[in-house]
Amino acid sequence: MRIREFTDADWSQVWPIVQDVITGQETFPYDPAWSAEVAHDVWVERPPGHTVVAEQDGTILGTAKMGSNRPGPGSHVATASFMVSSAARGRGVGRALAEYALDWARRQGYAAMQFNAVVEVNEVAVELYRRLGFTVVGTVPEAFAHPTLGRVGLHVMHRHL
Repeated sequence: MRIREFTDADWSQVWPIVQDVITGQETFPYDPAWSAEVAHDVWVERPPGHTVVAEQDGTILGTAKMGSNRPGPGSHVATASFMVSSAARGRGVGRALAEYALDWARRQGYAAMQFNAVVEVNEVAVELYRRLGFTVVGTVPEAFAHPTLGRVGLHVMHRHL
């Protein structure tokens, strides 16, 4: 598996991953009615942000985006988001993308990384982020409408770099 910078030619493989994740409505607070164009505008970061794909043998397995969490006085803290195709889950793609994002943020000079909206019942992601050194610094109660569990919390997770 190789992680590389996203190119516009990748969108034809990235969009089905994004669409599957957001229409599942279990892990991302994105509108499932978004068109491919709207999703592209939200997912693909403009510089100095960075968007990547994880690919193997020409197949994109997952994607990540990263950049400053906030502008101005908050720009020393990075953030990132990750999506993995349903066929590639459980194969280390998410971990590889998260490690890449942490390394990228360090190289860019960020002091920390913060995730703003980790669905508390997304146990795979929460556990992965904890293993990578993140802690839950707060949970916004009932901030996410899960399709089967109802309203659940969104964790804010943080780690110093």
